[in-house]
Amino acid sequence: MISLQGRRSLITGGSRGIGRAAALMFAEAGSDVAFNYLARLDAAREVKAAVEAKGRDCLIYKADISKEAEVRGMVAEILGVWGGIDILVNNAGIWTYLEMGEGDAAAWKETMAVNLDGLFYLTDAVVPGMKAQNRGGIINVGSTAGLRGEAHHSHYAATKGAVNALTKSWAAELAPWGIRVNGVAPGWVETDMCAGVFSDASFKERVRQSIPLKRIPRPEDIAGPILFLASDLARHITGAIISVNGGSVLCG
Repeated sequence: MISLQGRRSLITGGSRGIGRAAALMFAEAGSDVAFNYLARLDAAREVKAAVEAKGRDCLIYKADISKEAEVRGMVAEILGVWGGIDILVNNAGIWTYLEMGEGDAAAWKETMAVNLDGLFYLTDAVVPGMKAQNRGGIINVGSTAGLRGEAHHSHYAATKGAVNALTKSWAAELAPWGIRVNGVAPGWVETDMCAGVFSDASFKERVRQSIPLKRIPRPEDIAGPILFLASDLARHITGAIISVNGGSVLCG
């Protein structure tokens, strides 16, 4: 029932985790897919092959989203090939450790550059084309940390709280052009980002027990709501933040 037939989607961080799952789901739903990767060309090629096996076009780019020139260059190349972008999924991000009082300004600046600057560069580059075609969908991937805060990851939580504010602000600003802007806020997810802390089996079990649904989701569990928000089934939803956390945070 969900169809993205004929749509052209750009997904950041599409070579692994939530981005990879979204790329494959979008292709299954009929969308051509473009995505960036940072280091793993082998993983990017694997996703590209999987998308093309579903009969969809796939463009891949090595691009650091914290660098404006690389972002704008990538978007320009995609527009040159496709002529337009219908859906943008701002998924790429980093999650690092920061203890207040330690003077770790480098961790703060890096997280702001990737999680906020990158999201701004991508959206700012894509919006003019969406305005020209009077339609578009933007889905920002946030986090439960942006809803409740997170000790030792305050810089990450700050960026994700800002993502929620940007989502609502852009939804109001871009609605006159038929551009819908929504967000998803995942909790813990079984991805590479969490692999380090999940290597401690006892910690992973404590996390699982803390989730009302008693399961740690796979990336596909987050990609599904992203796909829904990108589809016409969500055509009257904009400015929404959907919590995808198994009931861990019951607010939004």
